Amino acid sequence: MATERVAADVAVIGAGLVGSAIARELAGTHQRVVLVEARDDVGDGTSKANTAILHTGFDAKPGTLESRLVARGHHLLADYAALTGIPVERTGALLVAWNEEELEALPGLKEKAEANGYDACRLVDARTVYAAVPHLGEGALGGLTVPDESVICTWTTNLALATDAVRRGAALLRGHRVEAVRLPDSPEGLTVLVTGTGEIEARWVVNAAGLGSDHVDRMFGHDRFVVTPRRGELVVFDKLARPQVPTIVLPVPSSLGKGVLVSPTIYGNVMLGPTAEDLADRSATGTSEQGLDLLLEKGLRLMPSLMDEEVTATYAGLRAAIDADDYLIDLDAGQRYVLVAGIRSTGLTAGMAIAEHVTAMLAVSGLDLSLRDDLPEPPRMPNLGEAGVRPYQEAARIAADPAYGRIVCFCERVTAGEIRDAFDATIPPVDLDGLRRRTRALNGRCQGFYCGAHVRALLRHGGVEASPAEVAP
Repeated sequence: MATERVAADVAVIGAGLVGSAIARELAGTHQRVVLVEARDDVGDGTSKANTAILHTGFDAKPGTLESRLVARGHHLLADYAALTGIPVERTGALLVAWNEEELEALPGLKEKAEANGYDACRLVDARTVYAAVPHLGEGALGGLTVPDESVICTWTTNLALATDAVRRGAALLRGHRVEAVRLPDSPEGLTVLVTGTGEIEARWVVNAAGLGSDHVDRMFGHDRFVVTPRRGELVVFDKLARPQVPTIVLPVPSSLGKGVLVSPTIYGNVMLGPTAEDLADRSATGTSEQGLDLLLEKGLRLMPSLMDEEVTATYAGLRAAIDADDYLIDLDAGQRYVLVAGIRSTGLTAGMAIAEHVTAMLAVSGLDLSLRDDLPEPPRMPNLGEAGVRPYQEAARIAADPAYGRIVCFCERVTAGEIRDAFDATIPPVDLDGLRRRTRALNGRCQGFYCGAHVRALLRHGGVEASPAEVAP
């Protein structure tokens, strides 16, 4: 069977949040862009499983590239979310001190925030802490407020950026794992990315491969870092628990990391986690008994009443940790190669700013990155947020199209119209996980027990409703 051969000016490896943001930014220019993804869908790696917080960057290390890009990214993503309909809830956050050492650290954290250009943090006493979050466990001594921290839908963010990139003209190649790189023989030659499906020729390559970024970097002849997959396990509680957690409750960071938080989610649930466990296996996204025991132990201290609520789901994500305390972004002009690595959980917030930064680096290197004047409007994404209006609640929409009144997933109130729209979109799903990330179907308390057969039938038929016989398991 013949394999395909694709040519581009810039190839971006990795269609997670950061790679999609970079592809979107570059696709707004006159350059031909290809977005190369090893998996079958965008955002199916590190980007799909995180704490989904839109950070202010208050606690980043001042003076680092990360601190600058997170602060810039917060504003860029907030504006982009308003344009595209990415759901965001400005819940604010509260750091809680549980001992004298943590209490003494709070003024320093406030000073760090101000050094990062964020001056809205306020020190509060224990009474104020409990007034804000009455269900906290006993023993809190004080806190630090961060009023502009928000929760956001990471799934919709990634999909919006990738959709925007494709509508601007970028070619999206899913299921194309880069297996080898052939470097050009001359300064005018093209780099060839060899995948199992075909070859991709490009003048420039951007490596935003996340967990695989060190492997790709070695294909270019470098040996400068190693990715350590860091597993973060989380517990998701039922929507009935949401009133207990009106804000993001953060621990005071220590030398061991940021610790375990309790947070509302954009879907109306409550989340507890994450753990931080360094592994060797880059595919180990399963939860562990030890990790869940740790979370329940922490939860009993943070919010005992939450432990009486029903658990909807548990899951784990892998972060691409490297041995550095900052982002690793480097441009090699001779190889026409850009490395974007070490992007920790703040990458959700910083992604669009990272894209700006990479584009500026490429422009200085002589690539013509002047903006086109015929850019399409940003995509308008379906609302997955519980605080916004969903299709099943819109009488006028249902009257115009009854499919929006036929609920398929009753736990999450997902309609047949939304599932149909997902398949009609610029980047349709190819499996149940992809459909889940686009609609919330199968994501509720029954985890697909009741709606699974119907959703699978819709997947088989590309979102078109099947007959009752075809829906039967």
